[in-house]
Amino acid sequence: MSTSTKFHIGLILYPGMTQLDMTAPHQVFALLPGTCIHLLWKNLDAVTSNEGMKILPTTTFSDCPQLDVICVPGGGMGQVEVMTDREVIEFLQQQSKKAKYITSVCTGSLILAAAGLLQGYKAACHWAFRDYLAQLGVEVSTQRVVQDRDRITGGGITAGIDFALVIATELYGEETAKMIQLLLEYNPAPPFSSGSPEIADVATLEQVKDLAADLFQANSKVVQQIVPSLKSS
Repeated sequence: MSTSTKFHIGLILYPGMTQLDMTAPHQVFALLPGTCIHLLWKNLDAVTSNEGMKILPTTTFSDCPQLDVICVPGGGMGQVEVMTDREVIEFLQQQSKKAKYITSVCTGSLILAAAGLLQGYKAACHWAFRDYLAQLGVEVSTQRVVQDRDRITGGGITAGIDFALVIATELYGEETAKMIQLLLEYNPAPPFSSGSPEIADVATLEQVKDLAADLFQANSKVVQQIVPSLKSS
């Protein structure tokens, strides 16, 4: 593929998002030739992530061109709020009509599902929130990255790198993706066997669930609110 080919990739920003859900894919996308990356929000004011990082949008929803790839990161309470934000939902619905790929990382798949864009598809999500995705009518997978036709979804947070390499393969081929993986020295060797609920010890698993208790409750409430509207649409 010619390096002059221009792909427009849009990464949604919102207050309370998980910054690594966005910055990890961005690192991969930034190495793709002939690609324009848009950091998208309603305005160009700095957006503060769930971790306190301030990120500047580059493009507003109203000025955004038609995207080839649209990506939605997950987050904390900000993700819950965005699931019922009509401006965000309508932007996703409009862009998805012509986008080549509609994608997400972590609980960003819950936002896509709230927009009615994952029903009838298989998708991934952070392990702790898969049940909520299933309640929204999505076939949930435990895979780290799931591709179902033009929907590509990554699992929890760090899966954003794997996810982005899949996107790189789709746009520019395997050799380009492999080159980027090597350039990033993406060769994970974590110090502990604790990266999924299947292998983590019970005490650690329960601690994480306790930490997320308020977020579980908030997601449960918003999902119950959204489900009737999805069934009637």
